[in-house]
Amino acid sequence: MRTVFLLLIILMSSPVAADETWQLPPQEVVDIIDAKPEPIVSFSPDSSWMLFLHLDAMPDIADIARRRLRLAGLRIDPQANARFQNSWYRGISLRKTDSKSDDTGKQLIQGDDAKIGWIRWSHDSKKFLFTQITDSGTALYVCLVESGEIRQLHDNLSTVMQSPQWMPDAKHVLLLAVPESRGAEPKPPVAPAGPSIQESAGNTSPTRTYQDLLKTPYDERLFEYYASNELIVVDLDGTVVKKFAAPDIYFGVNPSPDGKHLLVQRLQKPFSYLLTWRSFPHKVTVTDLDGNEQYLVADVPMEENIPIEGVRLGRRRIDWMSKRDATLIWGEALDGGDPNVEAPFRDQVSMLAAPFDAEPTPVIKTEHRWFGADFFSDANRVAMTEYDRDRRWVRTLLHDLSQPDVTPLTLVDRSVRDRYGDPGRLVQVPDETGHYVALQNGDDVFRFGNGASPKGNLPFVDSQSLSSLETKRLWRCEEGALEAPVRISGFADDDSGKAAVPILITDYEDTTSPSNYRRRDLSTDSYEPLTEFRDPTPQIRSIKKQLVTYKRKDGVPLSATLYLPGDYKEGTKLPLLVWAYPQEFNDPSTAGQVSGSDARFTRMRGITHLTFLTQGYAVMDAATMPIVGDPETMNDTFIEQIVDSAQAAIDKAVEMGVADRNRVGVGGHSYGAFMTANLMAHCDLFKAGIARSGAYNRTLTPFGFQSERRSYWDAKDIYHSISPFMHADKINEPLLLIHGDSDNNSGTFPIQSQRLYQAIKGNGGTVRLVMLPHESHGYRARQSVLQTQAEMIRWFAKHVKGE
Repeated sequence: MRTVFLLLIILMSSPVAADETWQLPPQEVVDIIDAKPEPIVSFSPDSSWMLFLHLDAMPDIADIARRRLRLAGLRIDPQANARFQNSWYRGISLRKTDSKSDDTGKQLIQGDDAKIGWIRWSHDSKKFLFTQITDSGTALYVCLVESGEIRQLHDNLSTVMQSPQWMPDAKHVLLLAVPESRGAEPKPPVAPAGPSIQESAGNTSPTRTYQDLLKTPYDERLFEYYASNELIVVDLDGTVVKKFAAPDIYFGVNPSPDGKHLLVQRLQKPFSYLLTWRSFPHKVTVTDLDGNEQYLVADVPMEENIPIEGVRLGRRRIDWMSKRDATLIWGEALDGGDPNVEAPFRDQVSMLAAPFDAEPTPVIKTEHRWFGADFFSDANRVAMTEYDRDRRWVRTLLHDLSQPDVTPLTLVDRSVRDRYGDPGRLVQVPDETGHYVALQNGDDVFRFGNGASPKGNLPFVDSQSLSSLETKRLWRCEEGALEAPVRISGFADDDSGKAAVPILITDYEDTTSPSNYRRRDLSTDSYEPLTEFRDPTPQIRSIKKQLVTYKRKDGVPLSATLYLPGDYKEGTKLPLLVWAYPQEFNDPSTAGQVSGSDARFTRMRGITHLTFLTQGYAVMDAATMPIVGDPETMNDTFIEQIVDSAQAAIDKAVEMGVADRNRVGVGGHSYGAFMTANLMAHCDLFKAGIARSGAYNRTLTPFGFQSERRSYWDAKDIYHSISPFMHADKINEPLLLIHGDSDNNSGTFPIQSQRLYQAIKGNGGTVRLVMLPHESHGYRARQSVLQTQAEMIRWFAKHVKGE
């Protein structure tokens, strides 16, 4: 009797045993998720060639579970001497664009054992580089496209800090290699030599919460071992033609347009245990091709003590200017790098030409923070972009450097959240040296835009005169499809006989046709197909969807894409999933703008929540959850705004007669998971929730999160009030928490989900925590993906459907 009594005590006090094997969702979901995706297409710069990059639907967990080092904000594959990759291309095929073939052309590499990690076209379009992961490291190859010949250029690359790149002559390649003198990997100490110590002397240093940081002196040695490299230039036979004398930790090495100089960045010590490698001390120099220093551009100290959303002091955004032989450009803060300081000008932009022995030439002072420059065929034309943090406003001004006293022309001036007013991105192409300039036809440049509108996205192509700034709409996608411009492959004659009308390559899809490429001639308003990829999942093609709009009770317009199962019968009230991700806006007008398209081809890949459609649910996808207000204080009403948005979404679905108000669940990933947990705590609209890879205790991200600009000590009440962890006793609906145990996203440490689970459990709530081994912020391995699908479907079947 005593033995039985003790056994009962053990059983009652033991936690529920974890599942010991990977779980699978219903077979119809497995078949959809396992469907092999279409190849990725890469066009040569002149659009005459197409590369087809073949890949698996998902990697195996064994690929994810390989040894990786988590150092200084990097994840390093020590076997490959490379950044850690979860998957690779499994094959490459090549085809001429104008061959009018419906296949993927000549197979260059194929096989399940192929591990192709990286590809880069030459700017003359005659060849491309690619890397292959081998048992002994990373090898670099070049393919000559006319003949299809493949040559090995190097067998021991180091791509931890930078991938190879073409020199301006397109006949040589600059690469970083594992130092020949490197010995064996440092061995861990048998016992610690002493404690790990950090000290601060009173300087303020607001720092985001990063992961994968250095923790010990041994970590420092490992990082230095794998980050160190030597700089080499090889020709197309693999012959080394230039080599720097000494290995170092080189990163961001870029040749000047004339090919005679290198802009070289190299890390310096000391390293930090609080910051990633990008904030470590480093030197920026100009050298010749033998590594001889010609000019010290910047000696950058540790990038700490920087205000939230501020920038460091000194020269930053250092780069070569296109269409000039060797001229540097950079910006420097005039306000101490602090956006809270009132100043007439935020930045000074300067330039300096070879031989770098004169004083830098001031170019402009920007009213707002300088965010970089775009270049044109005329070397004196430069478009400077600046960002107004207070208004979330972007402005691009076109300067003529030969006339510094002339008022610059305004190319762009809008809210970054104004989708309807977005003029599109400037189309840029590599010039004869591989440096990028705006594509021009005479005085006209071109813009590709998403074309957001009340009817959804209708992508467009515009031309814009650099003299008059007159903009012409050249083409726009028709309603009922989603056709987006990819590139301009040439020009056709217009009615006057001038080559003035672009020939486009577009990516076309609609609700029944997968993404395929077309060549569209705007002069004849005609097109020809370039690819004919087939539907990988025809079994879901009957799914119905539509863009729906509605309003929040405060009048803010909202929208979502409503999906219904293929066998849906009108008038049937289904269980509903609301999936969302909050975004911040300064004003209601931009918050209510519609994005996305109901003409997009429906896909179900990876951890998509759209698989709920196979289980009889209605899904309101991308239901807008705008947080509207002053950027400094908008989170003061975060809870009220997401609750009201959620209420409006449910009301709309119920009003349409497609949803059962008593069977509604909510879900989200990352910041959407944070939103989900808050909705669970602060309203009773939902029967259950799914929160993946979220952060739930904002005191663990004390120096800001998402767009929050205040530190915890500036807004303690807000950090507490919007932390679901602080309200775990109010989470009285079932919540499923899923998290990768190797999440490397800033702020979403795995402990966030673990502690919320403990808090809900301790307060008697219904909660389940699934930690996925070796997975990061998103989940990639087939086993993890299918487990996630199984968990989500079963959780809602039990707690939303009531099965």
